[in-house]
Amino acid sequence: QVQLVESGGGLVQAGDSLRLSCAASGRTFSSYAMGWFRQTPGKERDFVAGISWSGGNTYYADSVKGRFTISRDNAKNTVYLQMNSLKPEDTAIYYCAARVSRSYSGPYYYTEDYNYWGQGTQVTVSS
Repeated sequence: QVQLVESGGGLVQAGDSLRLSCAASGRTFSSYAMGWFRQTPGKERDFVAGISWSGGNTYYADSVKGRFTISRDNAKNTVYLQMNSLKPEDTAIYYCAARVSRSYSGPYYYTEDYNYWGQGTQVTVSS
């Protein structure tokens, strides 16, 4: 069992940067593949970025590739999403997700691939 708490969201202008954090409880964080998803009202939750348990494999949605960077610090039980060159279309609630995975480094692109979710953090980008 793992609990996830996101932070770092806020209101920014187009072109600005934000860094989201997701703190995980438990002693087995290094056994989890992690992902970031986002959702806007009335739409499905979409994959943004993912990272393997070791951090050795990262993967991104095409819409954020080159602008967003996912990373993790297993010593701090935390995964990050660095978001640069933000656009109004990046406005959404961002969710952190986890699944146990030490035998396969991913990718995991779908919500059903993940077992645990945080409560989300709002990111709003004004034009």
